[in-house]
Amino acid sequence: MRQDAEFDIIVYGATGFTGRLVAEHLAKRYGVGGEVKWAMAGRSADKLAAVRDEIGAPADTPFVVADADDKASLKAMVERTKAVITTVGPYQLYGADLVAACVEAGTDYLDLCGEPVWMRHMIDAHEAKAKETGARIVFSCGFDSIPFELGVFYLAQEAKAKFGHPLPRVKGRVRKMKGGFSGGTAASLKATMAALSKDPSLFALMVDPFALTPGFKGPEQPRGDKVEEDSDLGATVGPFVMAAINTRNVHRSNLLTGHAYGQGLVYDEMVMVDPNAPPAPSLGAEGGPKPGEGPSKEERETGFFDVLFIGLGEGDEQMRVAVTGDKDPGYGCTSKMIGEAAICLINEAFDVPGGVWTPGAAMGMTLIERLRANAGMTFEVEA
Repeated sequence: MRQDAEFDIIVYGATGFTGRLVAEHLAKRYGVGGEVKWAMAGRSADKLAAVRDEIGAPADTPFVVADADDKASLKAMVERTKAVITTVGPYQLYGADLVAACVEAGTDYLDLCGEPVWMRHMIDAHEAKAKETGARIVFSCGFDSIPFELGVFYLAQEAKAKFGHPLPRVKGRVRKMKGGFSGGTAASLKATMAALSKDPSLFALMVDPFALTPGFKGPEQPRGDKVEEDSDLGATVGPFVMAAINTRNVHRSNLLTGHAYGQGLVYDEMVMVDPNAPPAPSLGAEGGPKPGEGPSKEERETGFFDVLFIGLGEGDEQMRVAVTGDKDPGYGCTSKMIGEAAICLINEAFDVPGGVWTPGAAMGMTLIERLRANAGMTFEVEA
C-alpha cells in the first residue's frame, strides 16, 4: 500500500449507477477530507460534478479524470491514492489495465468482480509482482462474494471455538432475498459467455470449483445444478446463480489462510425455492437492468438478504450461522460493502502484505466488525 498518497480512496466509475452509490455512502458517513480522504473519478469532470450534487456530497469533493482506454490517465490516478475502488465492469473488458497499473504502483485495488476466468488470469499474471510492490488486489467486494465468503469464515471461527476444529461440510443456503442483481452483473455474464464462445478451452476453468486455487485441488464438490430436497434445511432448494463465483472465492480464501477451513472442505450454495412458483427470469434476460441502470431508492431501501450457513461434522457436530443485509443485495448492500472493505484494508489491515486476496482472507473479523457497525449487516450463530 502507498503510504504517501494524496488520497486514501478514489472511487473510479463514480458516475455509474453503483459507483455513485459508493460515493454517496462515503459522503454521508465520512464527509470529505476528514477521517477518510477520498475522491470521485470518471471520464468527465462535468458528469462527476452533476453526480456530486445529486448525491449531496460536499462542494469541495475532489475529482480525478481517468479513462479505462487511456493507460497514462490510469497510471496518474493510481499514483495519487492508497486504494482504488472500481465499479467499472465488466472487468474482463475494462479492468486489466487498471489492475496492472495498481500492481506496478503498489496501490491497493478493490472491485465487484464476479468473473472467475478473468480473475484467474489476473492471479497468474500479477500475484508475484503484487507481492513485490505491496499492492493488495482484492476482488469480489460486493454481494458476490462478501456475505458468502465471510459467512464461511465466520462459521469456521465459531466451529473452532466450540468443537476445536472447522467443520468439513458447509452448505450455503439463501433463505430470503429481495432485490435484484445489478446491470453490471448481467453484463459480466454476457461478456463471459462471449469469451467462452471465442475460446472454448476456457470452459474447463469456468466449471472448476478450484479455478482460483492454482496448485491445489480439493475433494469433489456438489454440482448444485438441480432442484432437490435438503434434509438439513427441511426445504426444497435449487441452483443459485452466484454459486459459480462465490464457491470459487470460498476455496481461495481457504487456500490463502493456510486451509483454515480444512483441506477437505466440501462447500456448495443453493437457494430455497417454492416448487409451485413460476421460474424467476434468468440473469441477463431481456428487460433486466442495463449497466448503469438500477432500482429506485425505495426498491433499494426495502430490499434485503438472509443467508444461512450449515456446518456439518462427525456425529452430531453441527453449527448454523446466519448472515443478513438490510438493503437490496446488488446495489444498496454492495455499495456499502465495498466502501467499508476499502477503509478496512487501508486502516485496519494496513500490515497485510501485497498479493491477490479475497476480502475474508485479507481482513477477516475486522471486516465483519466494520460491516456490522457501518453497513447494516449481521453475522450471528443460530441455535
